[in-house]
Amino acid sequence: MKQLRIGTLVGGHDAVRVLPQIIPHGFESFSLTFWQSTNNADLSEIAKRVKDILAEQDIVISSLGIFGNPLTGAGNNADTLASWERLIDHAHEFGTDLVAGFTGRMPGAIDESLPRFAEVFGELSKRAEDRGVRIAFENCDMGGTWKEGDWNIAHNPIAWEMMFNAVPADNIGLQWEPTHQMVSLIDPIPQLRKWTHKIFNVHGKDATIAWDIVRENGIHGPKQFVWHRTPGFGDTNWTDVISILMQAGYQGSIDIEGWHDPVYRDELEMTGQVHALNYLKQCRGGSFVPNPE
Repeated sequence: MKQLRIGTLVGGHDAVRVLPQIIPHGFESFSLTFWQSTNNADLSEIAKRVKDILAEQDIVISSLGIFGNPLTGAGNNADTLASWERLIDHAHEFGTDLVAGFTGRMPGAIDESLPRFAEVFGELSKRAEDRGVRIAFENCDMGGTWKEGDWNIAHNPIAWEMMFNAVPADNIGLQWEPTHQMVSLIDPIPQLRKWTHKIFNVHGKDATIAWDIVRENGIHGPKQFVWHRTPGFGDTNWTDVISILMQAGYQGSIDIEGWHDPVYRDELEMTGQVHALNYLKQCRGGSFVPNPE
């Protein structure tokens, strides 16, 4: 019986060191991520060592991730586009068919990024298709708005419509999480129902919205009104999220994105992540139990 897997994100450069330490907690998948560049990483060697670590265990690499700005290639993002290409080329060595990251962004409004997005990801989607790989865009705003931002245009459903019209490829979709919608006061549940057909991977991250602060001070005052949270500590009904995904035939995983929670951080980081792991497994219904014959 294939169950929706619950895993976590691990830095690609640190995977060989970190995975043996956290596998015993019961993670079922790992998303290996790189920030702006894979640098001089020997991806084939990392893949070989990771596969050795996971050998004979029912654990998968759910995706590879590269998070930078491939549209401008400016500054520390100079290698981001080449890193997308390298991860697409090496994905099969990790046993995954999914590479995820930010779309990137040109200066100005989201509309102004569409021509360059179509140019870059039109080519990357063809490269990926030739290798049996899918591409997913995280729905993270990185502090950007519709009118301006530096990293990612894929943070609003209207932008998704524009992106998928600009590059109408079946192998591009979303790496979705509720948090990035909640910080914009978007209800993630009706959005999830509408977009399940384009969701290739889910980040396990939540948010807490302080509605009392919103009602009294709005969202542009000095008081913080929303916090990113580890699942199990935020506002999202993850039983609903998982039920909607499973009803839609979702075949991916939910990979916890830690290192954001204002409480379960620093020395409490893995305490929070393991709580999230067990919580999400319970929201899934626990472990598979066969019916009597």
